This record gives sequence, C-alpha cells and structure tokens, in this order.
Amino acid sequence: MKIILESPVNKYYVQTLGMIFFPGEHFGKKNEAEEDPNEPKLYVRSEEREGGIYSYAKIEYKDKSGEAEYFAETTEGRTEERTLKLSVGGAVLAAIGPMLGYRPAWGMMIGVRPSKVASEMLNSGMSKTRVKKTLASDYLVIPKKAALATDIAVTEKRIIGESSTKDCSVYISIPFCPSRCTYCSFVSYTSKRLLDLIPAYLEKLKEDIKENFATIDRLGLNVRTVYIGGGTPTILTAEQIKELLSYIATLTDVSKLDEYTMEAGRPDTITEEKLAIAKEYGVTRVSVNPQSLSDDVLCGIGRNHTAEEFFKAFSDARRAKIHTINVDLIAGLPGDNFKRFSSTMDKVLELAPENITVHTFCVKKSADILKLNSDIYSLRGGDAGKCVDYSQIKAQQAGYIPYYMYRQKNTVGNYENVGFSIQGHEGLYNIYMMEEIHSIFAAGAGAVTKLVDNTGGNVGSRTIERLFHQKYPYEYLEEDRSQAFAKAAEEFYNKHGML
Repeated sequence: MKIILESPVNKYYVQTLGMIFFPGEHFGKKNEAEEDPNEPKLYVRSEEREGGIYSYAKIEYKDKSGEAEYFAETTEGRTEERTLKLSVGGAVLAAIGPMLGYRPAWGMMIGVRPSKVASEMLNSGMSKTRVKKTLASDYLVIPKKAALATDIAVTEKRIIGESSTKDCSVYISIPFCPSRCTYCSFVSYTSKRLLDLIPAYLEKLKEDIKENFATIDRLGLNVRTVYIGGGTPTILTAEQIKELLSYIATLTDVSKLDEYTMEAGRPDTITEEKLAIAKEYGVTRVSVNPQSLSDDVLCGIGRNHTAEEFFKAFSDARRAKIHTINVDLIAGLPGDNFKRFSSTMDKVLELAPENITVHTFCVKKSADILKLNSDIYSLRGGDAGKCVDYSQIKAQQAGYIPYYMYRQKNTVGNYENVGFSIQGHEGLYNIYMMEEIHSIFAAGAGAVTKLVDNTGGNVGSRTIERLFHQKYPYEYLEEDRSQAFAKAAEEFYNKHGML
C-alpha cells in the first residue's frame, strides 16, 4: 500500500488504519518501475482550522476511488495529537469504507487495548453512558463494541484497585511445543534437536529466575502473580515440572501470591500426574486450550490432539482441584464455521470453566499457514463476527463477565480477543500485563521484562522500559543477560524514585 502524507500525523497510524481495510498489506518502498497498478494508494492531508483540525483523504484502488473530509473539534482535555488522529481517522474511514462497502466495528480504534481510551475517560470523571456515546461519536465505534470496551474498563478498574509502586509480577517462558500450529508465530520449538535442549534450558532458566527474585528482593517489591507460559509448559515431563515448581517455591512464598498460573495448553501434553504436581506446589490457575472442538478443524491447523483428549484433560484438571481453569477458543479458524464454533462454545459452557478466553483468528506474517494459503487474510472475516458475537452473548448469559480485552493487527474481520470470567476468578496477570499496571520480570527465551513507572498514577502517561531476552533457546543458552537486566532494573527504579 502506498501512502502519501501531507499531515503531521504519525505515518504508522495511517498505515494501521489502512490495514483495517487491506489486511496483510505491505508498506515497503518500491521503485516507480516496480509499482503495482492494483496497489492501494492513500493520500492524506491535514491542516489546523479555527476550533479544530481538518483532514482530507483520497483512496485509489484498482478501478475504484473514494474521497472524504473530516473535521475534529478541539475540546477540553483532548490533546492536539489525539485531535489530529481523530481528524485523520475520520477522513480515512469515510473515504475507504463506502468504496469497499465495509464499516469496521471498532471504527478508527487501532490500538492493542480498546478499553484504555474508555479507562482514561472514566478516570476523567465521565459517566459510563457518556463514555459509550463518545466512543461511538468520536471514534466511530459501533455501539455494542463501545459498550464492551466501557464495561471491561469498569471491571478492570474494580479488579486493579489502587496499584502500588512496590507490586510486580513474574513471567517464566517455556518456548517448546509438541507440534507447531499453522497459525502460530510465537517463539516455540518443536524439532527433536531443539526439544533435546530442554534439560540444559531448565538449568539456565532456574539461574535466570533466581536472579529475578533476587532483584525483586533487593528492590523491596511484592510479587503479586507468577505466570508460566509458552509454548506449552506441560511439554515438560512430570519430573521436570516438579523440578521447576519446587525450585520456584524455594525463592518465594507461593502461598502469598494472588495468582499462580501454569499455561498447560495442549491437551495431549496434560496428565493427572503433572496437574497433581502443579496443585501440590501452589499453582492456582491452569489453561487447557482446545481452540476448537472440531477434530477436522484441529487437524487442519496442525494441532495433534482430538476433542476427546481435551475433555479428558479438563476432567483431570477438575479432579486435581485447581482453583481456576481457563479454556482458550479461537473464532474464525480456517475450516471452521458458525455451526462448528457455536457447538464448541456450547460444549465448553457446559463444562463451566472459571475462565473462557475467545480469541479471533489472527494471521501473523511468520505463520506457516501463509505458505499454504497466501489469501488467508480476510476483510470481513466470514463467520468470525457472528462467532464472536455468539461467544459474548452466550458467555454473559451463562454468568461470565468480560474482564479483559486486546486486539491484534491482521485479525480476520478486525475483531477482538476477550477474556470472560466467573467473578473472583479473573486472570489477574492478564490485566496487569495488558494494562501495564506494574513491572513484569521475565525469564527465559523470547521473554520480555517490562519495567513500569507507575508513580504518576495515570496509566496513559507511564514510562515503560523493555528488556528483551534472546529469541531462540540456543541463543539463550549461550549468553547470560540476567545480571545486566538486574542492573538495568535497579537503575530504572532509582531513576523514577520508586525505591
């Protein structure tokens, strides 16, 4: 997609707006001789006028074109940057939407956290009703999505309460899987050569975890949650899980954690013994993730398990008396449809897990599925929107509350991912991490430590520093960054007066 800007607006913002309508588009520079006559071309112009900012947008695509202008008023409490984005967003949506006959459900909201804007409005003193109306009128969000974002913002505020500069969480990465899903782009490894690294990886990981907890102790911080994710943590043997969990128990009092999650993940890696060990060492939350309960769909996306194996794994988790069980589903998977998805959702609701997370199928540029089907990107998402609506209606009818939400680029239909919970079983780590409430100290390949300055109270203006571990396990084994990260964390906390 070619973008021509005569506006001070951030170009990435305009690119992301363009991807709402042209998912999977590239924005690399091309020579004139290489230009594709069918490539979408978007022109945007902005200028300040009395009382606000005026923008004009024009789109040319194949034999179609569209143009529109939009004026965003300057209002009290709204920054000039936000007014500019509202102006440009309104013009782009008004130019492209009618040309393609498509109105995006989230309007011009492109960020990962739709509820962030709603939270800011609520914190400024707006009522829920006014927040919903503002999201619909200013951001062009359809009413049901505006209501969802606002309701989640209210729930998150209740759960978070007063955040402290002394709070933090810990993330531990197990980046290995029994097979690679065709849609996956996470750092997870499946070959025998890489799986053979697990024993050495665990030894290095324990050193990294120890350094993290030592840093947390020196800084005088309080660990609220621990999250073991992946990959698939239960790809470890029962003995390896015991080794890891028992080691963590020597570094912190796990009985004082608000939440201790082990993302079990693949049903074909879960056993009664592994779950019993998790329970013994204080794990309070596990994820058992089928994604779909259609064996045909599972086979098509590279999941080497059946629906029956999921039911057994879920039953094992119940017998282990884990406090909270989460189940992940994906709407809009290749080969899926509304009939199959609604059946999956109904069967999961019958099991009554404490958490249900419904993702929308997202196409990552490094996913294997693009090698098989380069046309997988979808503007309208087929049945995905209907599936997402069904999941939200049925979950809330069954007594679940939507408690956190995030969005990704190149999601079919531009829809969202939503976590639902029985009250009192919300996934706290998910909220702390997504809403950047406090620092997350991370260990393992592909993991990212996120240092958060929350002294100011305003989430939107918090200073954040990210420290990246090596992406691949074999790189992680060769280089030790734990002491450098510890020093960086201490410097960050000193710099921002958080000690």
